[in-house]
Amino acid sequence: MDGRTPLVLVSGWTGAMDGVVGSLLTPGTVAVKHDLGRVYEGVVRRTIYIAGEAPRETILELAHGCVSCTLREDLLPLLRKLATRSSVERVVLAMDPALEPEALCWAIENVVITGVVGQIDGSASRDVRIDAVIDCLDAATWLADATGDDGLADRGIVASGDDDRTVAQVVVGQVDYADAVVVTAGPEVDGWERAKLNAVLARLAPGAPVAWVGPTDELDVEALLAAVPFDARKGAITDAHSPLLRGQPPLTADCGVSLVEFTANRPFHPERLHEAIDVLLDGVVTARGRAWVATQPDEALWIESAGGGLRVASAGTWLAAMTPEEQDGIDTARRAMAALRWDETFGDRDTSLVILVHAADPTEIDRTLQWALVSDDEMLDPPAWADWNDPFGQWHEDPCETSESPYSDQKREATE
Repeated sequence: MDGRTPLVLVSGWTGAMDGVVGSLLTPGTVAVKHDLGRVYEGVVRRTIYIAGEAPRETILELAHGCVSCTLREDLLPLLRKLATRSSVERVVLAMDPALEPEALCWAIENVVITGVVGQIDGSASRDVRIDAVIDCLDAATWLADATGDDGLADRGIVASGDDDRTVAQVVVGQVDYADAVVVTAGPEVDGWERAKLNAVLARLAPGAPVAWVGPTDELDVEALLAAVPFDARKGAITDAHSPLLRGQPPLTADCGVSLVEFTANRPFHPERLHEAIDVLLDGVVTARGRAWVATQPDEALWIESAGGGLRVASAGTWLAAMTPEEQDGIDTARRAMAALRWDETFGDRDTSLVILVHAADPTEIDRTLQWALVSDDEMLDPPAWADWNDPFGQWHEDPCETSESPYSDQKREATE
């Protein structure tokens, strides 16, 4: 039996976060909220809520104003301390919009916390287990946010001096990582808008129960938690070679919303891919997956878009480019999947993308990506590929002058 203290994460950009946290604040539950509005100045406001008691607010002054310092210096040690208290049966964490659930779950599992009195040094996962991630959103604004190109700074949110994440990256990532979703919908949201948003949610967070509530409705979040499937993610971290389709999302179109699966067993021509890649930014909620580019035979590329922003980064080395000893250290599931599609010449190299469209032509997306692949004639001369110009030589992001993942900074800084 798992004796760790249950932890529920509540994320959201807009919506009923306060109502969700309040609904969960039953005897034995402690809720924690960090306000990161001034974190770049080294100031964080932490509030602890206990049923029947006045909120306890603490102003924290950090040596370095960044999200990872908040995690390492306060939040993760606090989770470990709360878990040791016999009066605490559950912890609820109300997340600041600047802190994404995937980054936090990674930190809970991987960042080693030292110096907690009476506890062995280790990650917070020694003491807490993630029971669910609940995301809250506003039906009137979410789809526009998820398909736009505003930066966090455009909305007055600055989590650090070099935080270049977009609103779309945050809100799409929040829903994608959710085990359950609470949607606030007022009378201004008509039936068509509700149906279209529901179609997006069913494909972005398949299997996650969705509670639709009015602005003044009472929430029964305990019932929502009870509806979370047993095989929900619950904080699990995946990588670039994990299956791209989680759960069982609908594969048919609904309200103009559909999933496009693009696969290819030949590489992309780098310049044609660079020209074609904008097809992932127009009428698309999100795209993600692995790509094989002819000029980079050893390296798999990770392509990920949200709204009007796109990132291309390393997805690691193809198995075919590894030594047998290196392959032995790779996850068994990845090796098994690669064996099913192994090519005598190119090994496990291939392209696999999943694109969630809401106002785009799936046929045009497929046709454009097919055009970007290496042609039959070009496939006859692989040695010539090395001489082609490669716009992805140092990875890529759109706008082109920016780089880095919305998650990588937090993961990297948390281990420094």
